[in-house]
Amino acid sequence: MSGCPVPGGPLGAQTPDASRGYRGGEATAPGAGNNAAVLTATLFENGGATKQITDPDEISDAVAAGNGVVWVDALDPADADLIKIGQEFSLHPLAMEDVRHPGQRPKIERYDSHAYLVAYASNGDPHQLSELDVFITEHWLVTIRHSFDGDECVSMDEVRSRFDRTRGEHNTVGFLVYTLLDTVVDTYFDALDRSEDELEAIETRIFADQSHEEEAFQERLLGLRRELVLFRRRVVPLRDVLQVILRQEVQPIQEDVQRYFQDVLDHILRVIDTLETQRELLGNAVDAHLAVVNNNMNQIMKKMTSWGAILFGAALISGIYGMNFHNMPELHWRYGYFMALGSMLVLTVGLYSWFRRKNWL
Repeated sequence: MSGCPVPGGPLGAQTPDASRGYRGGEATAPGAGNNAAVLTATLFENGGATKQITDPDEISDAVAAGNGVVWVDALDPADADLIKIGQEFSLHPLAMEDVRHPGQRPKIERYDSHAYLVAYASNGDPHQLSELDVFITEHWLVTIRHSFDGDECVSMDEVRSRFDRTRGEHNTVGFLVYTLLDTVVDTYFDALDRSEDELEAIETRIFADQSHEEEAFQERLLGLRRELVLFRRRVVPLRDVLQVILRQEVQPIQEDVQRYFQDVLDHILRVIDTLETQRELLGNAVDAHLAVVNNNMNQIMKKMTSWGAILFGAALISGIYGMNFHNMPELHWRYGYFMALGSMLVLTVGLYSWFRRKNWL
């Protein structure tokens, strides 16, 4: 496999516009990820040994020998690197077209020589997701990752170490795919924990006595709602991907590792249930917030109405005796002025006391 990109080769100097990431459902602008692409090639031999491949010809020899699993991982490859990878591994042009346009829906597609899988990993924040494109065959695996602002979101060193530690008699591409997807799904729980903390903070703030900036608070509510919707779009379709694998419709994945994917499916179903619960709680929080806002508005209107009625009584008396009619006996009465003031005072105190008993003031 001559010409296959390895560290120090063409992938070592990525052009500034080649890096792509994923930000909350939209592909980030070119150059938003790492400054240089990173590619790692590993051979997991059947005897239990693990070998890092640095020579391009060794990748070709390892694949041809079939003495284990070859895993090639590329982080933020440039367009030129994608062309080389596609040519060297004979990857389908339609799949490579999807790789060049991040933001694909999680899915699995089957081609004549390989399968193509799309998934997303989180770095612990629901809106910070990095896309993972996986090409699967019987003897080798190619992963192409798009970082989020330079964050890989999932550690491939952890995946590599876990597979090397647990593979045992399952030194197969299928078990490697299971290890990869299980690690990816585990990142969702951290994101859900963070959104749950955010929800609790929002619920506490809704019913707190302290005042807050209404516009900023509504923006926070709607922002979290949007994050959960986008997160759901990247998580729920993975359930269908796992069900396809469990139906044994992906030939490169051997039957003996099917039960492991059932465990991943159980995890993703837990994630979906938690996500749906959080969406419902957030909807309830929005409704509660609107109810609190309306209640506060009603309280304000009650106070304004009460004070308006109180002041109207005094204004009515002063308005009556302010009319310029000659035949108004009280105008010439010695105590008329004091009577008018007394009437205003009695009416004002009486109305104030009545509204206070009604809890309008």
